[in-house]
Amino acid sequence: MAGALDVPEDRELSGYTGWTREHWLTQADYLLESLKPYASPHSARFELPGRPSVSGFESDALEGFARTFLLAAWRIAADRGQGPVAENLIARYSSGLAAGADATHPEAWPRIPQGRPGQPMVEAASIALGLHYTREWLWDKLDTRAQGLLADWLGEFVGNPTWPNNWMLFQTVSEEFLASIGARYEESEILRGLDATEGWYVGDGWYTDGAGRNFDYYIGWAMHLYPLLWTQMAEGGARSDRALAAREVYRDRLRQFLERYFDFFGSDGAPIHQGRSLTYRFATAAPIWIGEMFDCSPYDAGLSRRAASGVLKHFAEHGAPDSRGLLTMGWHDPFPPMVQNYSGPASPYWASKGFIGLMLPAEHRVWTTPESPLPVEVGNFDTSIAPVGWVLSGTKDDGVVRLLNHGSDKARHHTPPFDQHTDVFYSPLAFSTVTAPDTAPQAWAKRVGNHVALIAPDGRISSRAVIEPGLAADGHVSSSYIPGFETEPGGAVLPIEGAEISTKVLVKDGVETREHSVTAPAGWTVREGGYPVAGPEQPVRGEKETRPGAFAVNDLGVMSQIEALSGWTAAGVDNELGANALGAFSATPYLIAEHPGGTKSYLSEVRVHRLPDEDDDGSEGAE
Repeated sequence: MAGALDVPEDRELSGYTGWTREHWLTQADYLLESLKPYASPHSARFELPGRPSVSGFESDALEGFARTFLLAAWRIAADRGQGPVAENLIARYSSGLAAGADATHPEAWPRIPQGRPGQPMVEAASIALGLHYTREWLWDKLDTRAQGLLADWLGEFVGNPTWPNNWMLFQTVSEEFLASIGARYEESEILRGLDATEGWYVGDGWYTDGAGRNFDYYIGWAMHLYPLLWTQMAEGGARSDRALAAREVYRDRLRQFLERYFDFFGSDGAPIHQGRSLTYRFATAAPIWIGEMFDCSPYDAGLSRRAASGVLKHFAEHGAPDSRGLLTMGWHDPFPPMVQNYSGPASPYWASKGFIGLMLPAEHRVWTTPESPLPVEVGNFDTSIAPVGWVLSGTKDDGVVRLLNHGSDKARHHTPPFDQHTDVFYSPLAFSTVTAPDTAPQAWAKRVGNHVALIAPDGRISSRAVIEPGLAADGHVSSSYIPGFETEPGGAVLPIEGAEISTKVLVKDGVETREHSVTAPAGWTVREGGYPVAGPEQPVRGEKETRPGAFAVNDLGVMSQIEALSGWTAAGVDNELGANALGAFSATPYLIAEHPGGTKSYLSEVRVHRLPDEDDDGSEGAE
């Protein structure tokens, strides 16, 4: 059994990745075939190895079915339900659907909880989408009993609340499918998720996922994906007119979103490592494919395929899937400290969303147009997403993209202040395509990487909780926040009375000049960290000789540097073991100073970049 890496590359059509539709089909087949040893006898459950989620083993087994069914559905649609691959998948998943929806069957799925949100609601949406897009080859061929059982199982969604975020859209698509088969549904429940997204829209194609400032990849693989797919599901039904009108709004928003989205990918195909559920990996390609499906991408189709194939190839070359053909809980390799507790062994298969482009036929322009370069392969850029409070900085020479974060915090924005909390995937000042935060609890508690922290005389270290965005324009970004101390690890943050930190950043060609105005008590310590770099070997590290500054270089030649321009008095490098998704060893350079009391400014220069081959030892540029 072979994956896409064993398929010959086509450098004439795909000059950047070498990958074509055949690579996508082969990788989908490899992933689906590799799951067979973990299927229950009737394929209603996939019991994958790994740490169980907080929802438990039964839910995880349902998740294994639903999320891989989504991949199977795209694959069936790719072959129009014909041929041995599609026919085998139809047989396998038809059996699983009939068994899982039957409450009396030994492989029965957990039921959708009544009166409260529950994980089966998430999986119901994947099953509903899979059934919709394979209707003529799968749903229509199921016997009446199996259809009735599935309608009953999905129908338990009706009348139930969900969490007030992207979960509301799971109800939208699940109940729209119920409506399309003549089953019980509530129109108000279909529409309320769509209505809620209107309140979450902030402009320039961006939504926040629920209340607050929750900006991450969910905006692409959920907030854009589900509403546009719903407009197809609703065609010809009672909400057809609304769907047609809404489609134009959603298409325009996705077009605006995609204007900056291609800036998120490095030349090696890696997405910027920011936000939750990163174990979904190449689900980041989903909005790119949706842009082609709905003919609203602002750029040519060759760029769409280059970006999407680059992501899939990047992970394939870095251990995802692994030697068993499985997607593990991690980024490249398994790494539990970066995985949220709601994720289980099958959760990574929401990466299936990244294969939705397989529904586009072989003759579609996205498969036939020669690849175009990514923005970072064209030239340096420093662009902004003003409503989000982000600036993206890409450098052509090394293919690295950085995200300067002055707006996404995932904190609950309401009073009292002690309801706020911090999150390692949102709180840092910056992220990149070649680094990841140190996410292990002992490392995150120290708040070194891309943080400005106050350290009290008793050793307590402050957090960056609620970010108040300032300016976000091309090359300039700013924000402020009230630092505070966590009451317990991962708990509420109590603000430090009278303290405040305001930050302004000027970035040009990947070099960040950071100015921090810090108000704090006298005798406290101020510390700022640069980017953590990680790898399988201990990074080379050192300090500047001429003025305070430090650097670290990993075994791949990625260098992180921080240098004092004013205010800082000393520098160092923080080392961690087993804290970072990109390698066992990580190192973060930092600056430090004793605060005199009152308000004082600290100025630094921060860089993360990939060294030319001849400088991999880090010797040049270290001073």
